[in-house]
Amino acid sequence: MKQPLVDDTEDVSLDFGNEEELALRKARIRHPLATFFHLFFRVSAIVTYLLCDWFSKSFVACFVTILLLLSFDFWSVKNVTGRLLVGLRWWNQIDEDGKSHWVFEAKKVSASIAASTEAEARIFWLGLIICPVIWTVFFFSTLFSLKLKWMALVIVGISLQSANLYGYIHCKLGGKKSISKVTSRFMSRRMFQRALMKSTTLPSAQN
Repeated sequence: MKQPLVDDTEDVSLDFGNEEELALRKARIRHPLATFFHLFFRVSAIVTYLLCDWFSKSFVACFVTILLLLSFDFWSVKNVTGRLLVGLRWWNQIDEDGKSHWVFEAKKVSASIAASTEAEARIFWLGLIICPVIWTVFFFSTLFSLKLKWMALVIVGISLQSANLYGYIHCKLGGKKSISKVTSRFMSRRMFQRALMKSTTLPSAQN
């Protein structure tokens, strides 16, 4: 009598961890477009600065091109890539009294999302730290080589990229305010002002 065949081999096709671990491995780069543009503008500005004499003899054209790349980089990093890649955001706001306030926010994320964006966070911080260092090297090279016509452009590069670096370091270390707290505080202030206005207008209406 024939014995039925028994499959005694181990099924290792799914032996890669639970579903959460699989999702984390697949989601290492959750925002590829934002990650690309986080490095594209700042690297393009550096490469253009180094090679502009090979492509064009016009100082004005090189100056404007690099300045535009630096401006695009500052805007995209400040308003887009920081929020998407590391959940940080900083800006300046003016209240109703005309006073200027700097706001630094750090979005609270779960452990799973933080692990899935580990690669993006590394790319973000490496690009944010290394590029200002490179522009600082350019500053001393232009100073010692007496290429003073490039000095203004190099100072702009250092200023814009250092501003983003300072803002995000402040968000990471000292400005951990969630968006919900800022929104609730703003709404409570508005409701208090409306209640105060109603309380001051009621006696005058009765008179």
